Amino acid sequence: MHKLAFRFVAATALCLSLSACVVDPAMTVSSAAPAVKTSDLPKDAQLIEGVYSAKSDTEFNVPAVPVDKVPTQFQRQTVAYETDQPVGTIIINPGAKHLYLVTGKNKAVRYGIAVGKAGFQWSGEALITGRKTWPTWTPPKEMIERKPELAKWEKGQPGGPQNPLGARALYLTTNGVDYGYRIHGTPEWSSIGKSASSGCIRMINQDVMDLYERVPDNTKVVVLNADGSMPKGLTLPPPAPKKAAVVAAAPAAAAAAAATPAAAAPAIMIPKPNVMPTPVVTMGVPATTTTTTTAAPAAACAVALVNGVCPSN
Repeated sequence: MHKLAFRFVAATALCLSLSACVVDPAMTVSSAAPAVKTSDLPKDAQLIEGVYSAKSDTEFNVPAVPVDKVPTQFQRQTVAYETDQPVGTIIINPGAKHLYLVTGKNKAVRYGIAVGKAGFQWSGEALITGRKTWPTWTPPKEMIERKPELAKWEKGQPGGPQNPLGARALYLTTNGVDYGYRIHGTPEWSSIGKSASSGCIRMINQDVMDLYERVPDNTKVVVLNADGSMPKGLTLPPPAPKKAAVVAAAPAAAAAAAATPAAAAPAIMIPKPNVMPTPVVTMGVPATTTTTTTAAPAAACAVALVNGVCPSN
């Protein structure tokens, strides 16, 4: 009897220990499950109305957008969108000026966007690794060189309704590298549907506020190629050309050149720069800066040239 009782207790303990290793399916949360918020979206493909009215948060008021002045194809709507990307992925089509948030099998919510103008386009994959409400905008020095009036914001323009980054900003990185690209709002809603930015993805403020609430950090972002095809790596725009240095001729050289017959060679020759080609950036490897090598000018001849040669050389 004692042995039977012992066996019963041992069997009971074994069953309890095994049951502790089994997780209740109702309590399971798959690591692959999308965290994107979709419950409030229409089930069918349709224009989502009433989303561009005035909107407020704890910091600022966002004015209403005149919907009649925004082309229908760039207004927020649910659409049928064929893709093999998982739910929660953001897909950007620069050519069509559309941003898609995948919400189900071949379903998405689509927003109108503005993209990089000529010379600023890029494509590839990235992750959202940061987010801010009413972000501070700091123009890069290259932009300040193009637009000196922006120098007043070299230490940053505080967030607000007139800030170029708008109400929200989602910061993108590729393989841990921040190339300066953002998905952000804009007070310039009329730029939506155009190539108007320096590479960032602009959205109507009400739309970026909506997207901000739907997606979590580490959301995958795919920026398609200009022709709408899937990118095979990260392709960045070429760096801006450097300003050519101006070499002033010495007075003695100028006088010698004036005394030289037209057929004679000049005293100072500046060869054309030798420019190394810029390689295509692939998968998060920063672009190699274009290197310009300029040979040093030849020494000036102090006397008139003889048959194009300085007699003292």
